[in-house]
Amino acid sequence: MWHQAWTWFRESLTLNQWISTSTPKTVRQDGAAGVTVGVMLIPQAMAYAVIAGLPPIYGLYGALVPLLIYPIFGTSRQLAIGPQALDMLILAAGLGAVTQVGSGEYVAMAIIVTAMVGLMQIAMGAMQLGFVANLLSRPVITGLTSAAALIISFSQLGSLLGVDLGNSQYVHVVFWRALQHLGEVHLLSLGIGAAGIALLLLLPRWVPAVPEALVVVALATAASYAFSFEDSGVAVVGSIPEGLPPLTLPTLNLSTLNALLPAAFTLALVQFMKNVSLGRVFATRHGYTIDPNRELVGLGAANFVGSFFSSIPVSGSFSRSAVNDQTGAQTPLANWFTAGVIALTLLFLTPLFYYLPLPALAAIIIVAGIGLIDLHELRSLFKARRRDGYIALFTAACTLLIGIQEGILLGIGTSLVAVLYRISRPNMAELGHVPGTRLFRDPDRFEQAARLRGIMVLRVDASFSFANAEYFKDFILEKSEREGRTVKVVIVDGSSINGLDTTAIEALFSVVESLEEEDIELHLTGLIGPVREVVRRSGLHALLGENKFHLDPHMAVVSVLERWDAAEDTDRVEQYFATTEPEKKEATPAAS
Repeated sequence: MWHQAWTWFRESLTLNQWISTSTPKTVRQDGAAGVTVGVMLIPQAMAYAVIAGLPPIYGLYGALVPLLIYPIFGTSRQLAIGPQALDMLILAAGLGAVTQVGSGEYVAMAIIVTAMVGLMQIAMGAMQLGFVANLLSRPVITGLTSAAALIISFSQLGSLLGVDLGNSQYVHVVFWRALQHLGEVHLLSLGIGAAGIALLLLLPRWVPAVPEALVVVALATAASYAFSFEDSGVAVVGSIPEGLPPLTLPTLNLSTLNALLPAAFTLALVQFMKNVSLGRVFATRHGYTIDPNRELVGLGAANFVGSFFSSIPVSGSFSRSAVNDQTGAQTPLANWFTAGVIALTLLFLTPLFYYLPLPALAAIIIVAGIGLIDLHELRSLFKARRRDGYIALFTAACTLLIGIQEGILLGIGTSLVAVLYRISRPNMAELGHVPGTRLFRDPDRFEQAARLRGIMVLRVDASFSFANAEYFKDFILEKSEREGRTVKVVIVDGSSINGLDTTAIEALFSVVESLEEEDIELHLTGLIGPVREVVRRSGLHALLGENKFHLDPHMAVVSVLERWDAAEDTDRVEQYFATTEPEKKEATPAAS
């Protein structure tokens, strides 16, 4: 057992892979990228900790040790790890349901959640559960992100206005409270926040190379110190502990773990999904692949080890990863340089943040939140598949009105129901013969394809299972009755059927019996090996007989027509091969 565990651990390490390919040039590129991202991360990490209801220093703690751990196991070369706005929102929602924001145990519980998230992700990676990323479909992520953007932005409305609006994850509640306290707005705080928002929006256009968030923090802190904003009633960050985070053990008890389990599981799943999606973007761009299971281990190890050093949950950031890539990052080593910038900040620069106005941090958070809204993505969902667009809107609405975790679960549930509905009603088409060929195509898409008189050729575009067995049966029977056609043979093109379960087999037996009552034969064609084996073991092959199984629809049709010709002394096979008139809607070489 221990040998297997050690082997798995050794195989999970990716450190040797990227170190062996490093050169002085790539180290310089990683260094430049890491330092740039580090400067960008300082104000973001502090601001994102505020979203979770935590002191800003914990954002810097989350930007240190996890960044040293992820490169040892992770497979993405450009991913920039650290605190994320959406993660903090989920964390705040989970902790708010268990304990009071600002209480003594709030911070401790946040660190416990970090450890739980890490353990879950490591366990999922060890069990090769990387496929769970597919539970969070693109529409669910789009809806969740859009709703989270509004929640994140509105959560800072109180700091922006200089008014205590309490804590709530519901946009309408925060908005209503703000309306009730309009007469208490602190104008100086509002002015600082508005100026910060303006700079954050304009600086990227004027001087794109300058980290706008850091400029806002520097200017706001300098102005706060020079003009004594704190004495004028502006809330400031206040004292921040100096030095690196100490090594501590999270205090655990069973009741706390049970209470925090939903938030931890939600975070573990959402973080992993975002990491894999983001990692694949850069992997495709640079021509390499990422391993979802190793990503689980890498992200989980970063969170778990980080929790012993007061870290909050971390994951990949799209904006910082984009900067990491644009500034030349070649390996995960860039994360180590970013951690170095954070370490220097913790050791020497934390006293400088005492006078940082909270409205300036609120401005950074609001602009970051607005940046998460992607209307183009929503439009593309509606354009590509309207159902996915509605799932995104449903997820967003549930997240805004019911809750973040509930919105995620309902979004996942809706996606699964949509998938099951699509499986239960697969695309089934009656095929027509393309004159002069051995091909059969859907007449609704190929005008030259003609249905054969007396023969119904069907194609099933799905696995045949319990979910769609009854639909398949009803389709065959109802179609022949509805169209008023005299059908003597039903030929199923099974080349796209990649699986059969016992319910599907039972339905096929029922179809055979029902068709026999109507004096209609059932033929199966193109079945792949595993499906043929199931058919044989179930007894269906013996029931139908060897002459009812064929390689393709063409051979099935020829077999049927030859048998009819022999019995009735006709020349239907010859007519079938000679048919060349594409304008005919129904071919003639079959019995009427």
